[in-house]
Amino acid sequence: MSRLPTALGALLAVAISGAAQAEPTQIVVRAISKDAKFIGDSMGGVRVTLTDARSGRELASGLISGGTGDTGRIIVAPRVRGAALSTPEAAAFRATLDLDHPTLLKAQAVGPLGKPGAQITVTSMMWLLPGQPVAGDGWLLEFPGLVVEPTWTSQGNGLRIDAKVTLMCGCPIEPGGHWDAAKYDVRATLLDGDKTVAATKLSYAGKPSTFAGDLPKPKAGAYRLLVTATNADTGNTGVVEQSLSLAR
Repeated sequence: MSRLPTALGALLAVAISGAAQAEPTQIVVRAISKDAKFIGDSMGGVRVTLTDARSGRELASGLISGGTGDTGRIIVAPRVRGAALSTPEAAAFRATLDLDHPTLLKAQAVGPLGKPGAQITVTSMMWLLPGQPVAGDGWLLEFPGLVVEPTWTSQGNGLRIDAKVTLMCGCPIEPGGHWDAAKYDVRATLLDGDKTVAATKLSYAGKPSTFAGDLPKPKAGAYRLLVTATNADTGNTGVVEQSLSLAR
């Protein structure tokens, strides 16, 4: 008597049993600005994609959305190991993955989506076990950098350069604030090809996150305006470059 049906039945039973063992596994992913708060709706959110790092199969994707969180809890209060940084309204992406084996998960996050000139991509990996949630603060993806948004106007023999500079969460920079303007070095450089035509330091301009300065106006032509901002204490840096055309 052939044993093939019996063997086939056993294989099917194993397959069905394996499929039934898949467990819903909850995961929370958050994007946090380096030296600052969570990145959320005010900056357009962050797009996150979760994949199985070994197979490349996409498991979930969506938008990190919500608020920037509690300033006191994140920035002011001394951090206690194990204490939560997040509050219920803090920006997050939540997903439930059906896992039937330990999975090396890869996260790829792009943002802040509302500030294309400052967007970066952050990737990270971590192991997940079936049924073992990653909850609370969840998987924290740190976004280094600064958002720099310059404008310029022609005034007589000079160029007025204004720049709005914030953390990646949109948090303000101001004298004596949580992000002290005195700690940020903001500079504007006018370039003709690779040649520096003029450069100046931009000073705090009286309103949160605003810096300004003047450059001598060169002859008519096409130039590039390079504006950089950095905090030497944290290494946080933002760079933006834009075309600048001067008529006769």
